[in-house]
Amino acid sequence: MGLLTGPLPLVPPTGGTGGQQKGPTVVALGGGHGLSASLSALRLLTSELTAVVTVADDGGSSGRLREEYGVLPPGDLRMALSALCDDTDWGRTWRDVMQHRFSPVNGTGGSLDSHAMGNLLIVTLWELLGDTVAGLKWAGALLGARGQVLPMSSVPLTIEGDVRVQAPDGSTVLHTVHGQAKCAVAGSLDRVRLLPEGAPACTEALMAIELADWVVLGPGSWYTSVLPHLLLPEMRQALCDTPAKRCLTMNLATDTKETSGMSAADHLKVLRTYAPEFTVDVVLADPASVPDVKEFEQAAGMLGAEVVLGKVGASSRRPIHDPLRLATAYNDIFGNS
Repeated sequence: MGLLTGPLPLVPPTGGTGGQQKGPTVVALGGGHGLSASLSALRLLTSELTAVVTVADDGGSSGRLREEYGVLPPGDLRMALSALCDDTDWGRTWRDVMQHRFSPVNGTGGSLDSHAMGNLLIVTLWELLGDTVAGLKWAGALLGARGQVLPMSSVPLTIEGDVRVQAPDGSTVLHTVHGQAKCAVAGSLDRVRLLPEGAPACTEALMAIELADWVVLGPGSWYTSVLPHLLLPEMRQALCDTPAKRCLTMNLATDTKETSGMSAADHLKVLRTYAPEFTVDVVLADPASVPDVKEFEQAAGMLGAEVVLGKVGASSRRPIHDPLRLATAYNDIFGNS
């Protein structure tokens, strides 16, 4: 559907970049809270920033919109846009608008129940413009986002994986888990794959990776946010061929519902198993998440990477990255390249 919108606005009515230096050209890949953490740090270092986001979510508001309207799941894209908002009145306000979820006042469910406002806005722009990338650019312009957000693929993806379960006779058998929401709580997965096979990558995302100075992968849910970028054939090829340097950011918590029993070194081995041709220049990790440094360095070496250990976690009991500490670590890494 055509829409007489006029020229795409490049800056919001208020706010702006505040005269920030251009900085290196960086592409950050991932999804959900992990990608939001890296973007919140990277936007402090550069205005030349592109987020490439997984599009396999099938739960919650995103899953409902994906099923009902046949669109890409907008949730992780919304979170990436929100993370790129400046810390100004304009940025904070629109970030809160994008993240706002509807809940019924009287306790009865409604058609908007649990939907995020940002998800509805993004899907609205997609319907009006008929173009996924253009819709995200308009959303970014409205928010005054410091950078652009792109989907990993031009079509919705589905994650499948096998998990070992105990059969009635006491033996273990492989059970197929279908969908990101179920894979995220399945325990340690095996033979993870993306459907449809050979799905097309977003052309603009491939171009951004080719032109980047640095590519940052992670943190994030390892099997459902980080690994999918290496499972999509065109994306994996682009990540292997790019002249950009590659930085892999490790999670603060390694033994999760999705990666039960896995160490930090095991996470690196997963990437090598699924994409043995993929190499990394630097692996960034918080020392608190790497109890066996020697084993971790050996696993990183198999990827061709140097290990950088630094305090990047927030000063709280929750395993979340601190944007300023993470930005400092990235700045040191980029400056020492």
